[in-house]
Amino acid sequence: MARYHKLGNLPKTRHIQFRQPNGTLYAEELFSTHGFSGPCALMYHIHLPTEVHGWEDLGPSAPTFLVDEALRHRHLRTKRLSPKGNAVTGRIPMMGNVDVIWNNFMVAEQMEHFFKNAEADEIHFIHDGSGVLETMFGDVPFQPHDYLVIPRGTIWRIRFDTLPVRGLVFESHGEVTIPRRYHNHVGQLAEEAPYHERDFRPPTELRTFDEEGEFFVDVKARKRLTRYKYRFHPFDIVGWDGYVYPYAFSIDDFCPITGKVHMPPPIHQTFQGKGFVVCSFCPRMLDFHPEAIVIPYNHSNVDSDEVLYYCNDKFGSRKGIEEGSITIHPLGIPHGPQPGAVEASLGATRTEELAVMLDTYQPLYLTQEALEIEDPEYWKSWQTN
Repeated sequence: MARYHKLGNLPKTRHIQFRQPNGTLYAEELFSTHGFSGPCALMYHIHLPTEVHGWEDLGPSAPTFLVDEALRHRHLRTKRLSPKGNAVTGRIPMMGNVDVIWNNFMVAEQMEHFFKNAEADEIHFIHDGSGVLETMFGDVPFQPHDYLVIPRGTIWRIRFDTLPVRGLVFESHGEVTIPRRYHNHVGQLAEEAPYHERDFRPPTELRTFDEEGEFFVDVKARKRLTRYKYRFHPFDIVGWDGYVYPYAFSIDDFCPITGKVHMPPPIHQTFQGKGFVVCSFCPRMLDFHPEAIVIPYNHSNVDSDEVLYYCNDKFGSRKGIEEGSITIHPLGIPHGPQPGAVEASLGATRTEELAVMLDTYQPLYLTQEALEIEDPEYWKSWQTN
């Protein structure tokens, strides 16, 4: 969400002397996302951010994808997952491609160390937990149904109020942005956009830690994890400003666009990345033409894979799904309402569905972990006898 924000104490202008109460200089750091020409933030540390006191190779971090799977519609039941790990170690990669990785989690433990994903922006969807995203930019409190967008290179740790917690993490190998069509010519969100600036919640409090000890940051880069040891707390920033920082947005604040007849999925678009979009299907009034068919028509995925995560079981066009289900409708074969769904929907004026959708323009490949929770009979759900 590219808008200017600042927290803490800053010098009058950039790249000048900015001294601590004891007379030593604060360490200025430019946090940039595309060389020196993309969105960036300028931060001021008590200690040198470059000072490292050790590192340890933790091994490969890339998921193993199954590239020889047959083409078919699929249904994954995440209720079969057991709580494990923390917000990083508990991630279960379900599918992915060169642009994005889809992870599920059911967190069982709090994070002990800090984490930095240096190869991907992250979009977390918190299904049913609350807590605080602690970051080098400050704290971002969150509630159930919040998206948390974390720019690559951010050092962070999550503290949940209670456990376990369910959710998703999309790792984007390109920048996560707001769709361009929602902006006017000066970059402000337009009146017809399904959300506005005040709906996006940047860090609210910058807590500065001037602490010496042993602090570990697990860095994901080049498809490996490396544990870095620092002598000073990584959240030693006294002030920052710029256009790059983590933020929260609630799916419940998304304002659905409705029409006289059925509207296509792009009206639900919330975020976009390189090669994919994320959409939010929210409770809303349905189409108001007197003869409207209020659930999706059959359509062919000619050039994209479509994946939905169901936050409840109130999806009128699907049968056999449950809260936590994932359906995968790949490119190359049509999909649509299952038999009887169209007639059953006639006359409905409102839907209570809640779901997160990922559409990609490169095929998604599943993992072995996904196959272990698959409903193998889902492809038969369109049969009429």
